[in-house]
Amino acid sequence: MHIVTAQQMRDLDHYTIEELGIPSLSLMEVAGKAIAEEVLSWCGQQHESADIPSGPALTHRSAIHSDQYALPGQEQHWLVLVGKGNNGGDGLVAARYLQNAGIRVTLLYAMPPEQCSGDAAIQRDAAERSGIPHAVWDAEWDCSAATRQVEISGSNGGAVAASLSQTAQSISDRWVGYTGIIDALLGTGSKGEPREPYGAMIRSANATGKPIIAADIPSGLNADTGEVAESCIEATRTVCLAFLKQGLTQYPGANAAGDVVIRNIGIPRIAVERADVSTYLITESVLKQELGIDTTRARAVDGHKGTYGHVMIIGGSLNMSGAGLMASRSALRIGSGLVTWLLPEQLMKHMVGHVPELMMAPVSKEASGQWTAATTEAILEQTAKADVVAIGPGLGRFDKDGEWLRTLWEQLDQPLVIDADGLNILAEAGGLTAWSKRSAATVLTPHPGEMARLAGVSTKEVQRDRLGLARRFAMEHHIILVLKGARTVIAAPDGTVLVNTTGHPGMATGGSGDVLTGVIAGLLAQGLNGIQAAAFGVHLHGHAGEVAALARSGHPASLLAGDIIEHL
Repeated sequence: MHIVTAQQMRDLDHYTIEELGIPSLSLMEVAGKAIAEEVLSWCGQQHESADIPSGPALTHRSAIHSDQYALPGQEQHWLVLVGKGNNGGDGLVAARYLQNAGIRVTLLYAMPPEQCSGDAAIQRDAAERSGIPHAVWDAEWDCSAATRQVEISGSNGGAVAASLSQTAQSISDRWVGYTGIIDALLGTGSKGEPREPYGAMIRSANATGKPIIAADIPSGLNADTGEVAESCIEATRTVCLAFLKQGLTQYPGANAAGDVVIRNIGIPRIAVERADVSTYLITESVLKQELGIDTTRARAVDGHKGTYGHVMIIGGSLNMSGAGLMASRSALRIGSGLVTWLLPEQLMKHMVGHVPELMMAPVSKEASGQWTAATTEAILEQTAKADVVAIGPGLGRFDKDGEWLRTLWEQLDQPLVIDADGLNILAEAGGLTAWSKRSAATVLTPHPGEMARLAGVSTKEVQRDRLGLARRFAMEHHIILVLKGARTVIAAPDGTVLVNTTGHPGMATGGSGDVLTGVIAGLLAQGLNGIQAAAFGVHLHGHAGEVAALARSGHPASLLAGDIIEHL
Protein backbone atom coordinates (compact mmCIF):
# COMPACT_ATOMS: atom_id res chain seq x y z
CA MET A 1 0.00 0.00 0.00
CA HIS A 2 1.52 3.32 -1.08
CA ILE A 3 1.91 6.22 1.33
CA VAL A 4 2.14 9.76 -0.08
CA THR A 5 3.10 13.24 1.02
CA ALA A 6 0.82 16.22 0.43
CA GLN A 7 2.98 17.33 -2.52
CA GLN A 8 2.94 13.87 -4.07
CA MET A 9 -0.85 13.83 -3.77
CA ARG A 10 -1.05 17.19 -5.53
CA ASP A 11 1.22 15.87 -8.29
CA LEU A 12 -0.93 12.75 -8.67
CA ASP A 13 -4.09 14.88 -8.90
CA HIS A 14 -2.46 17.15 -11.48
CA TYR A 15 -1.27 14.26 -13.64
CA THR A 16 -4.65 12.53 -13.51
CA ILE A 17 -6.57 15.69 -14.41
CA GLU A 18 -4.19 17.46 -16.81
CA GLU A 19 -2.33 14.57 -18.46
CA LEU A 20 -4.87 11.76 -18.42
CA GLY A 21 -7.88 14.03 -18.89
CA ILE A 22 -10.01 12.71 -16.03
CA PRO A 23 -12.18 15.66 -14.90
CA SER A 24 -11.55 16.96 -11.39
CA LEU A 25 -15.32 17.05 -10.80
CA SER A 26 -15.44 13.31 -11.47
CA LEU A 27 -12.76 12.68 -8.85
CA MET A 28 -14.61 14.90 -6.36
CA GLU A 29 -17.88 13.09 -7.04
CA VAL A 30 -16.30 9.69 -6.32
CA ALA A 31 -14.56 11.07 -3.22
CA GLY A 32 -17.76 12.51 -1.77
CA LYS A 33 -19.66 9.31 -2.48
CA ALA A 34 -16.96 7.33 -0.65
CA ILE A 35 -17.26 9.61 2.39
CA ALA A 36 -21.05 9.20 2.42
CA GLU A 37 -20.71 5.42 2.18
CA GLU A 38 -18.36 5.38 5.16
CA VAL A 39 -20.83 7.45 7.19
CA LEU A 40 -23.54 4.93 6.33
CA SER A 41 -21.17 2.08 7.18
CA TRP A 42 -20.42 3.64 10.55
CA CYS A 43 -24.13 4.13 11.28
CA GLY A 44 -24.85 0.51 10.37
CA GLN A 45 -22.08 -0.75 12.62
CA GLN A 46 -23.63 0.98 15.62
CA HIS A 47 -26.45 -1.58 15.41
CA GLU A 48 -24.04 -4.48 15.55
CA SER A 49 -22.03 -5.77 18.49
CA ALA A 50 -18.28 -5.74 17.82
CA ASP A 51 -15.06 -6.12 19.76
CA ILE A 52 -13.35 -2.85 20.54
CA PRO A 53 -9.99 -2.70 18.70
CA SER A 54 -6.83 -2.10 20.70
CA GLY A 55 -5.89 0.95 18.64
CA PRO A 56 -6.60 2.89 15.44
CA ALA A 57 -7.13 0.55 12.50
CA LEU A 58 -6.05 0.96 8.87
CA THR A 59 -8.32 -0.53 6.22
CA HIS A 60 -8.38 -0.46 2.43
CA ARG A 61 -11.69 -1.40 0.85
CA SER A 62 -13.71 -1.00 -2.31
CA ALA A 63 -17.08 0.70 -2.60
CA ILE A 64 -19.88 -0.01 -0.15
CA HIS A 65 -23.44 -0.05 -1.42
CA SER A 66 -25.58 2.26 0.68
CA ASP A 67 -28.56 -0.06 0.55
CA GLN A 68 -26.60 -2.49 2.72
CA TYR A 69 -27.27 -0.29 5.70
CA ALA A 70 -30.83 -0.05 6.89
CA LEU A 71 -31.18 2.14 9.96
CA PRO A 72 -34.55 1.24 11.51
CA GLY A 73 -35.83 3.00 14.58
CA GLN A 74 -33.27 5.79 14.62
CA GLU A 75 -33.45 9.01 12.66
CA GLN A 76 -30.02 10.17 11.53
CA HIS A 77 -29.10 13.82 11.17
CA TRP A 78 -25.52 14.71 10.21
CA LEU A 79 -23.87 18.12 10.25
CA VAL A 80 -21.26 18.73 7.52
CA LEU A 81 -18.57 21.32 8.34
CA VAL A 82 -17.68 22.86 4.98
CA GLY A 83 -14.48 24.71 4.12
CA LYS A 84 -14.21 26.86 1.01
CA GLY A 85 -11.74 24.62 -0.91
CA ASN A 86 -11.77 21.13 -2.41
CA ASN A 87 -12.07 19.42 0.97
CA GLY A 88 -15.31 21.33 1.46
CA GLY A 89 -16.38 20.26 -2.04
CA ASP A 90 -15.91 16.61 -1.05
CA GLY A 91 -18.15 17.24 1.96
CA LEU A 92 -20.84 18.85 -0.17
CA VAL A 93 -20.94 15.81 -2.46
CA ALA A 94 -21.15 13.54 0.59
CA ALA A 95 -24.12 15.55 1.83
CA ARG A 96 -26.01 14.94 -1.43
CA TYR A 97 -25.40 11.20 -1.30
CA LEU A 98 -26.47 11.02 2.33
CA GLN A 99 -29.64 12.90 1.49
CA ASN A 100 -30.33 10.42 -1.32
CA ALA A 101 -29.89 7.58 1.20
CA GLY A 102 -32.58 9.07 3.42
CA ILE A 103 -30.29 10.74 5.95
CA ARG A 104 -31.06 14.28 7.12
CA VAL A 105 -28.12 16.59 6.45
CA THR A 106 -27.31 20.19 7.35
CA LEU A 107 -24.36 22.16 6.00
CA LEU A 108 -22.38 24.52 8.21
CA TYR A 109 -20.12 26.74 6.11
CA ALA A 110 -16.97 28.16 7.66
CA MET A 111 -17.24 31.22 5.43
CA PRO A 112 -20.15 32.67 3.42
CA PRO A 113 -20.98 30.10 0.70
CA GLU A 114 -20.18 32.56 -2.10
CA GLN A 115 -16.51 32.31 -1.07
CA CYS A 116 -16.35 28.66 -2.22
CA SER A 117 -14.12 28.44 -5.26
CA GLY A 118 -13.53 26.14 -8.23
CA ASP A 119 -15.18 22.74 -8.08
CA ALA A 120 -16.39 23.46 -4.54
CA ALA A 121 -18.52 26.32 -5.90
CA ILE A 122 -20.14 23.95 -8.38
CA GLN A 123 -20.88 21.49 -5.59
CA ARG A 124 -22.26 24.31 -3.43
CA ASP A 125 -24.79 25.16 -6.14
CA ALA A 126 -25.73 21.49 -6.56
CA ALA A 127 -26.33 21.16 -2.82
CA GLU A 128 -28.47 24.29 -2.80
CA ARG A 129 -30.58 23.08 -5.74
CA SER A 130 -30.96 19.74 -3.92
CA GLY A 131 -32.63 21.58 -1.06
CA ILE A 132 -30.02 20.79 1.59
CA PRO A 133 -30.36 23.32 4.43
CA HIS A 134 -27.31 25.32 5.43
CA ALA A 135 -26.02 27.81 7.96
CA VAL A 136 -22.90 29.97 8.16
CA TRP A 137 -20.65 29.82 11.21
CA ASP A 138 -21.13 32.56 13.77
CA ALA A 139 -20.47 33.09 17.46
CA GLU A 140 -23.69 31.33 18.47
CA TRP A 141 -22.15 28.02 17.35
CA ASP A 142 -18.95 28.52 19.32
CA CYS A 143 -18.75 26.05 22.22
CA SER A 144 -15.06 26.81 22.67
CA ALA A 145 -15.74 30.47 23.42
CA ALA A 146 -18.08 29.56 26.28
CA THR A 147 -15.54 27.06 27.60
CA ARG A 148 -12.83 29.71 27.62
CA GLN A 149 -15.18 31.98 29.58
CA VAL A 150 -15.23 29.32 32.34
CA GLU A 151 -11.44 29.31 32.41
CA ILE A 152 -11.11 33.09 32.87
CA SER A 153 -14.05 33.69 35.19
CA GLY A 154 -11.83 33.67 38.27
CA SER A 155 -12.61 32.33 41.72
CA ASN A 156 -16.21 33.55 41.90
CA GLY A 157 -18.18 30.33 42.18
CA GLY A 158 -21.39 31.91 40.91
CA ALA A 159 -19.69 33.22 37.80
CA VAL A 160 -18.17 29.81 37.10
CA ALA A 161 -21.53 28.07 37.54
CA ALA A 162 -23.19 30.58 35.23
CA SER A 163 -20.53 30.08 32.59
CA LEU A 164 -20.86 26.30 32.80
CA SER A 165 -24.60 26.65 32.38
CA GLN A 166 -24.07 28.89 29.35
CA THR A 167 -21.70 26.32 27.83
CA ALA A 168 -24.24 23.52 28.24
CA GLN A 169 -26.98 25.72 26.79
CA SER A 170 -24.80 26.68 23.80
CA ILE A 171 -24.12 23.04 22.97
CA SER A 172 -27.77 22.15 23.46
CA ASP A 173 -29.05 24.95 21.24
CA ARG A 174 -26.79 24.36 18.27
CA TRP A 175 -25.29 20.87 18.32
CA VAL A 176 -27.35 18.40 20.33
CA GLY A 177 -29.78 17.48 17.55
CA TYR A 178 -27.13 15.92 15.33
CA THR A 179 -26.15 12.24 15.18
CA GLY A 180 -22.63 13.03 14.03
CA ILE A 181 -20.35 15.46 12.22
CA ILE A 182 -18.48 15.29 8.91
CA ASP A 183 -15.24 17.29 8.95
CA ALA A 184 -14.69 18.75 5.47
CA LEU A 185 -12.93 21.94 6.54
CA LEU A 186 -9.22 21.66 5.69
CA GLY A 187 -7.30 19.31 3.42
CA THR A 188 -3.73 18.14 2.98
CA GLY A 189 -2.43 21.58 2.03
CA SER A 190 -3.11 23.03 5.48
CA LYS A 191 -0.20 23.34 7.92
CA GLY A 192 0.20 24.93 11.32
CA GLU A 193 -2.54 26.27 13.56
CA PRO A 194 -5.86 26.70 11.71
CA ARG A 195 -6.90 30.31 11.49
CA GLU A 196 -10.31 31.45 12.66
CA PRO A 197 -13.11 30.61 12.26
CA TYR A 198 -11.70 27.15 11.41
CA GLY A 199 -10.00 26.78 14.79
CA ALA A 200 -13.20 27.57 16.68
CA MET A 201 -15.21 25.17 14.51
CA ILE A 202 -12.71 22.39 15.20
CA ARG A 203 -12.67 23.01 18.95
CA SER A 204 -16.45 23.18 19.10
CA ALA A 205 -16.93 19.99 17.09
CA ASN A 206 -14.58 18.16 19.45
CA ALA A 207 -16.36 19.61 22.49
CA THR A 208 -19.69 18.07 21.45
CA GLY A 209 -18.37 14.55 21.97
CA LYS A 210 -20.20 13.43 18.84
CA PRO A 211 -18.70 10.99 16.34
CA ILE A 212 -16.72 12.80 13.66
CA ILE A 213 -15.96 11.40 10.20
CA ALA A 214 -13.04 13.28 8.63
CA ALA A 215 -12.79 13.77 4.87
CA ASP A 216 -9.32 12.66 3.73
CA ILE A 217 -7.48 13.97 6.80
CA PRO A 218 -8.60 15.52 10.11
CA SER A 219 -8.51 19.30 9.93
CA GLY A 220 -5.50 20.59 11.88
CA LEU A 221 -3.33 17.52 11.21
CA ASN A 222 -0.08 17.86 9.24
CA ALA A 223 -0.44 15.48 6.29
CA ASP A 224 3.32 14.85 6.09
CA THR A 225 4.50 14.53 9.68
CA GLY A 226 1.49 13.57 11.80
CA GLU A 227 1.89 16.66 13.98
CA VAL A 228 -1.40 17.99 15.35
CA ALA A 229 -2.25 21.64 15.87
CA GLU A 230 -3.75 22.81 19.14
CA SER A 231 -7.04 22.90 17.24
CA CYS A 232 -7.23 19.52 15.49
CA ILE A 233 -10.25 17.36 14.78
CA GLU A 234 -10.43 14.25 16.95
CA ALA A 235 -11.97 11.90 14.40
CA THR A 236 -13.79 8.65 14.99
CA ARG A 237 -13.00 7.59 11.44
CA THR A 238 -10.97 9.17 8.64
CA VAL A 239 -11.92 8.43 5.04
CA CYS A 240 -8.53 8.76 3.34
CA LEU A 241 -8.99 9.44 -0.35
CA ALA A 242 -6.93 7.71 -3.07
CA PHE A 243 -3.74 7.05 -1.07
CA LEU A 244 -2.72 6.89 2.57
CA LYS A 245 -1.16 10.15 3.74
CA GLN A 246 2.10 10.03 5.71
CA GLY A 247 0.70 11.98 8.66
CA LEU A 248 -1.99 9.37 9.28
CA THR A 249 0.61 6.67 9.88
CA GLN A 250 2.47 8.34 12.76
CA TYR A 251 1.46 9.46 16.23
CA PRO A 252 -0.05 11.75 17.40
CA GLY A 253 -1.72 12.00 13.99
CA ALA A 254 -2.78 8.35 14.05
CA ASN A 255 -4.70 8.99 17.27
CA ALA A 256 -6.42 12.07 15.89
CA ALA A 257 -7.47 10.14 12.78
CA GLY A 258 -9.21 7.28 14.61
CA ASP A 259 -9.87 4.33 12.33
CA VAL A 260 -8.55 5.06 8.85
CA VAL A 261 -10.24 3.71 5.74
CA ILE A 262 -8.50 4.23 2.38
CA ARG A 263 -10.89 4.59 -0.56
CA ASN A 264 -10.06 4.52 -4.24
CA ILE A 265 -11.40 7.58 -6.10
CA GLY A 266 -10.31 6.71 -9.63
CA ILE A 267 -6.67 7.80 -9.81
CA PRO A 268 -5.15 5.06 -12.01
CA ARG A 269 -2.15 2.96 -11.08
CA ILE A 270 -0.11 4.45 -13.90
CA ALA A 271 -0.16 7.79 -12.06
CA VAL A 272 1.48 6.43 -8.91
CA GLU A 273 3.99 4.43 -10.95
CA ARG A 274 4.95 7.57 -12.86
CA ALA A 275 5.30 9.53 -9.61
CA ASP A 276 7.79 6.94 -8.29
CA VAL A 277 6.25 6.84 -4.82
CA SER A 278 8.63 4.82 -2.64
CA THR A 279 6.91 4.87 0.76
CA TYR A 280 4.76 1.89 1.73
CA LEU A 281 2.60 0.57 4.52
CA ILE A 282 3.83 -2.95 5.31
CA THR A 283 1.17 -5.44 4.25
CA GLU A 284 1.34 -9.04 3.07
CA SER A 285 1.19 -7.88 -0.56
CA VAL A 286 3.94 -5.27 -0.07
CA LEU A 287 6.20 -7.87 1.54
CA LYS A 288 5.59 -10.27 -1.33
CA GLN A 289 5.32 -8.01 -4.37
CA GLU A 290 7.45 -4.97 -3.54
CA LEU A 291 10.13 -6.69 -1.45
CA GLY A 292 10.02 -10.17 -2.98
CA ILE A 293 9.79 -12.04 0.32
CA ASP A 294 8.44 -15.57 0.72
CA THR A 295 6.30 -14.77 3.74
CA THR A 296 5.60 -18.46 4.37
CA ARG A 297 9.28 -18.92 5.32
CA ALA A 298 9.13 -22.36 3.71
CA ARG A 299 11.99 -24.73 4.60
CA ALA A 300 13.71 -26.79 1.93
CA VAL A 301 13.06 -30.53 2.29
CA ASP A 302 16.79 -31.16 1.91
CA GLY A 303 17.87 -28.21 4.06
CA HIS A 304 20.22 -28.49 7.05
CA LYS A 305 21.47 -26.14 9.75
CA GLY A 306 24.05 -24.69 7.40
CA THR A 307 21.29 -23.76 4.97
CA TYR A 308 19.80 -21.28 7.44
CA GLY A 309 22.90 -19.41 8.48
CA HIS A 310 25.02 -18.77 11.53
CA VAL A 311 24.32 -15.69 13.69
CA MET A 312 26.79 -14.34 16.24
CA ILE A 313 25.54 -12.04 18.99
CA ILE A 314 28.09 -9.74 20.67
CA GLY A 315 26.66 -8.44 23.92
CA GLY A 316 25.62 -9.13 27.47
CA SER A 317 27.43 -8.15 30.62
CA LEU A 318 27.18 -9.22 34.23
CA ASN A 319 24.62 -6.53 35.10
CA MET A 320 22.69 -6.85 31.78
CA SER A 321 22.81 -10.57 31.13
CA GLY A 322 19.28 -11.00 29.80
CA ALA A 323 19.67 -8.78 26.74
CA GLY A 324 22.23 -10.97 25.00
CA LEU A 325 20.33 -14.09 25.93
CA MET A 326 17.04 -12.80 24.51
CA ALA A 327 18.67 -11.65 21.27
CA SER A 328 20.22 -15.09 20.92
CA ARG A 329 17.00 -16.92 21.68
CA SER A 330 15.00 -14.86 19.19
CA ALA A 331 17.61 -15.49 16.47
CA LEU A 332 17.13 -19.21 17.09
CA ARG A 333 13.36 -19.00 17.27
CA ILE A 334 13.10 -17.10 13.96
CA GLY A 335 14.83 -20.01 12.24
CA SER A 336 18.59 -19.47 12.22
CA GLY A 337 20.51 -22.70 11.70
CA LEU A 338 23.14 -21.82 14.33
CA VAL A 339 23.51 -19.06 16.90
CA THR A 340 26.62 -18.31 18.94
CA TRP A 341 26.65 -15.78 21.76
CA LEU A 342 30.00 -14.06 22.36
CA LEU A 343 30.03 -12.89 25.96
CA PRO A 344 32.28 -12.15 28.96
CA GLU A 345 33.72 -15.22 30.64
CA GLN A 346 32.34 -14.23 34.05
CA LEU A 347 28.84 -14.11 32.59
CA MET A 348 29.05 -17.36 30.71
CA LYS A 349 29.21 -19.55 33.80
CA HIS A 350 25.82 -18.16 34.87
CA MET A 351 24.22 -18.64 31.42
CA VAL A 352 25.28 -22.20 30.57
CA GLY A 353 22.28 -24.48 30.20
CA HIS A 354 19.62 -21.77 30.01
CA VAL A 355 19.18 -22.40 26.27
CA PRO A 356 20.64 -25.80 25.33
CA GLU A 357 20.40 -25.04 21.60
CA LEU A 358 22.61 -21.95 21.97
CA MET A 359 26.38 -22.04 21.57
CA MET A 360 28.51 -19.68 23.70
CA ALA A 361 32.05 -18.39 23.36
CA PRO A 362 33.78 -16.39 26.13
CA VAL A 363 35.85 -13.56 24.67
CA SER A 364 36.33 -11.15 27.58
CA LYS A 365 38.46 -12.27 30.54
CA GLU A 366 37.64 -9.18 32.63
CA ALA A 367 36.94 -10.18 36.23
CA SER A 368 34.11 -7.63 36.45
CA GLY A 369 32.15 -9.46 33.78
CA GLN A 370 32.30 -6.44 31.47
CA TRP A 371 33.66 -5.97 27.98
CA THR A 372 37.06 -4.45 27.16
CA ALA A 373 38.64 -3.05 24.01
CA ALA A 374 41.18 -5.89 24.08
CA THR A 375 38.59 -8.37 22.81
CA THR A 376 38.68 -7.37 19.12
CA GLU A 377 41.15 -10.09 18.06
CA ALA A 378 39.15 -12.84 19.76
CA ILE A 379 35.90 -11.50 18.27
CA LEU A 380 37.32 -11.40 14.74
CA GLU A 381 38.58 -14.94 15.13
CA GLN A 382 35.16 -16.18 16.24
CA THR A 383 33.13 -14.19 13.70
CA ALA A 384 35.09 -15.61 10.79
CA LYS A 385 32.61 -18.51 11.04
CA ALA A 386 29.52 -16.27 11.09
CA ASP A 387 27.12 -15.24 8.33
CA VAL A 388 25.72 -12.30 10.33
CA VAL A 389 26.92 -10.37 13.37
CA ALA A 390 24.76 -8.41 15.83
CA ILE A 391 26.36 -5.99 18.31
CA GLY A 392 24.89 -4.19 21.28
CA PRO A 393 22.28 -5.96 23.44
CA GLY A 394 23.46 -5.68 27.06
CA LEU A 395 26.94 -4.63 25.89
CA GLY A 396 27.48 -1.72 28.26
CA ARG A 397 30.15 0.97 27.86
CA PHE A 398 33.89 0.60 28.47
CA ASP A 399 37.19 2.37 27.93
CA LYS A 400 38.12 2.90 24.26
CA ASP A 401 34.83 1.35 23.13
CA GLY A 402 34.79 3.70 20.12
CA GLU A 403 38.07 2.31 18.82
CA TRP A 404 36.81 -1.22 19.53
CA LEU A 405 33.64 -0.70 17.50
CA ARG A 406 35.47 1.01 14.64
CA THR A 407 37.78 -1.99 14.28
CA LEU A 408 34.78 -4.33 14.03
CA TRP A 409 32.95 -1.92 11.70
CA GLU A 410 35.85 -1.86 9.28
CA GLN A 411 37.07 -5.46 9.47
CA LEU A 412 33.83 -7.44 9.60
CA ASP A 413 32.63 -8.14 6.07
CA GLN A 414 29.33 -9.80 7.08
CA PRO A 415 25.96 -8.05 7.41
CA LEU A 416 25.88 -6.19 10.72
CA VAL A 417 23.02 -5.31 13.08
CA ILE A 418 23.76 -2.67 15.72
CA ASP A 419 21.47 -1.91 18.66
CA ALA A 420 21.45 -0.48 22.19
CA ASP A 421 24.89 0.54 23.51
CA GLY A 422 26.38 -0.30 20.13
CA LEU A 423 24.39 2.68 18.82
CA ASN A 424 25.45 4.91 21.72
CA ILE A 425 29.11 4.07 21.06
CA LEU A 426 28.60 4.79 17.36
CA ALA A 427 26.97 8.15 18.09
CA GLU A 428 29.66 9.27 20.54
CA ALA A 429 32.48 8.19 18.21
CA GLY A 430 30.96 10.01 15.24
CA GLY A 431 31.24 6.79 13.28
CA LEU A 432 28.64 7.38 10.60
CA THR A 433 30.32 10.62 9.56
CA ALA A 434 33.98 9.74 10.07
CA TRP A 435 34.14 6.03 9.27
CA SER A 436 34.11 4.41 5.85
CA LYS A 437 30.83 3.12 4.44
CA ARG A 438 30.45 -0.64 4.73
CA SER A 439 29.79 -2.75 1.63
CA ALA A 440 27.74 -5.36 3.50
CA ALA A 441 24.25 -4.59 4.81
CA THR A 442 24.31 -2.51 7.99
CA VAL A 443 21.10 -2.29 10.03
CA LEU A 444 20.74 0.20 12.89
CA THR A 445 17.76 -0.25 15.23
CA PRO A 446 17.47 2.88 17.43
CA HIS A 447 14.58 3.92 19.63
CA PRO A 448 13.84 7.69 19.45
CA GLY A 449 16.35 8.60 22.17
CA GLU A 450 19.16 6.66 20.49
CA MET A 451 18.13 8.15 17.14
CA ALA A 452 18.41 11.64 18.62
CA ARG A 453 21.99 10.93 19.69
CA LEU A 454 22.88 9.50 16.29
CA ALA A 455 21.39 12.45 14.41
CA GLY A 456 22.53 15.14 16.85
CA VAL A 457 19.01 16.45 17.45
CA SER A 458 16.45 16.31 20.27
CA THR A 459 14.09 13.39 20.76
CA LYS A 460 11.24 15.81 20.10
CA GLU A 461 12.71 16.65 16.70
CA VAL A 462 13.01 12.95 15.90
CA GLN A 463 9.35 12.38 16.72
CA ARG A 464 8.24 15.49 14.83
CA ASP A 465 9.06 13.99 11.42
CA ARG A 466 9.93 10.32 11.79
CA LEU A 467 9.55 9.36 8.13
CA GLY A 468 11.43 12.34 6.75
CA LEU A 469 14.30 12.05 9.21
CA ALA A 470 14.61 8.28 8.72
CA ARG A 471 14.73 8.61 4.94
CA ARG A 472 17.35 11.38 4.97
CA PHE A 473 19.52 9.57 7.52
CA ALA A 474 19.49 6.23 5.71
CA MET A 475 20.31 7.83 2.36
CA GLU A 476 23.07 10.05 3.75
CA HIS A 477 24.84 7.29 5.68
CA HIS A 478 24.12 4.36 3.38
CA ILE A 479 22.59 2.21 6.10
CA ILE A 480 19.24 0.57 6.79
CA LEU A 481 17.49 2.33 9.63
CA VAL A 482 14.82 0.82 11.87
CA LEU A 483 13.38 3.73 13.86
CA LYS A 484 11.48 1.91 16.59
CA GLY A 485 8.27 2.96 18.32
CA ALA A 486 4.55 2.77 17.64
CA ARG A 487 4.39 2.52 13.83
CA THR A 488 8.08 1.65 13.41
CA VAL A 489 9.72 3.22 10.33
CA ILE A 490 12.19 1.29 8.16
CA ALA A 491 14.33 3.30 5.70
CA ALA A 492 16.77 2.11 3.03
CA PRO A 493 19.72 3.86 1.34
CA ASP A 494 17.79 4.13 -1.95
CA GLY A 495 15.08 6.25 -0.32
CA THR A 496 12.54 3.47 0.17
CA VAL A 497 10.60 3.84 3.43
CA LEU A 498 8.20 1.34 4.99
CA VAL A 499 5.85 1.82 7.93
CA ASN A 500 4.83 -1.07 10.16
CA THR A 501 1.46 -1.33 11.90
CA THR A 502 1.78 -4.63 13.78
CA GLY A 503 2.48 -4.50 17.49
CA HIS A 504 0.81 -4.02 20.86
CA PRO A 505 1.16 -1.49 23.70
CA GLY A 506 2.16 -4.39 25.97
CA MET A 507 5.44 -4.60 24.04
CA ALA A 508 6.61 -1.42 25.79
CA THR A 509 8.81 -3.45 28.12
CA GLY A 510 12.51 -4.01 28.60
CA GLY A 511 14.02 -6.54 26.21
CA SER A 512 11.59 -6.10 23.30
CA GLY A 513 14.28 -4.36 21.29
CA ASP A 514 16.80 -7.10 22.01
CA VAL A 515 14.32 -9.63 20.66
CA LEU A 516 13.96 -7.56 17.47
CA THR A 517 17.75 -7.47 17.03
CA GLY A 518 17.87 -11.27 17.09
CA VAL A 519 14.93 -11.55 14.68
CA ILE A 520 16.50 -9.26 12.07
CA ALA A 521 19.90 -10.95 12.42
CA GLY A 522 18.27 -14.36 12.05
CA LEU A 523 16.45 -13.36 8.85
CA LEU A 524 19.66 -11.93 7.40
CA ALA A 525 21.39 -15.24 8.13
CA GLN A 526 18.67 -17.07 6.20
CA GLY A 527 19.45 -15.13 3.05
CA LEU A 528 17.18 -12.07 3.14
CA ASN A 529 18.81 -8.80 2.16
CA GLY A 530 18.99 -5.85 4.53
CA ILE A 531 15.70 -4.11 3.75
CA GLN A 532 13.85 -7.44 3.51
CA ALA A 533 15.13 -8.62 6.88
CA ALA A 534 14.45 -5.30 8.58
CA ALA A 535 10.90 -4.87 7.24
CA PHE A 536 9.85 -8.51 7.61
CA GLY A 537 11.54 -8.74 11.00
CA VAL A 538 9.71 -5.71 12.37
CA HIS A 539 6.42 -7.04 10.98
CA LEU A 540 6.89 -10.52 12.51
CA HIS A 541 8.10 -9.08 15.81
CA GLY A 542 5.00 -6.89 16.10
CA HIS A 543 2.67 -9.73 15.16
CA ALA A 544 4.27 -11.98 17.77
CA GLY A 545 3.67 -9.24 20.33
CA GLU A 546 0.00 -9.08 19.38
CA VAL A 547 -0.42 -12.85 19.71
CA ALA A 548 1.52 -12.92 22.97
CA ALA A 549 -0.69 -10.17 24.44
CA LEU A 550 -3.85 -12.05 23.49
CA ALA A 551 -2.44 -15.20 25.08
CA ARG A 552 -2.00 -13.52 28.45
CA SER A 553 -4.78 -14.48 30.84
CA GLY A 554 -4.14 -11.36 32.87
CA HIS A 555 -3.66 -7.77 31.78
CA PRO A 556 -1.61 -7.25 28.58
CA ALA A 557 0.68 -5.00 30.63
CA SER A 558 2.07 -8.22 32.12
CA LEU A 559 3.64 -9.07 28.75
CA LEU A 560 7.36 -9.85 28.92
CA ALA A 561 9.90 -9.77 26.11
CA GLY A 562 10.33 -13.52 26.49
CA ASP A 563 6.64 -13.99 25.68
CA ILE A 564 7.25 -12.37 22.29
CA ILE A 565 9.97 -14.90 21.51
CA GLU A 566 7.64 -17.80 22.21
CA HIS A 567 5.12 -16.52 19.65
CA LEU A 568 7.49 -15.85 16.75
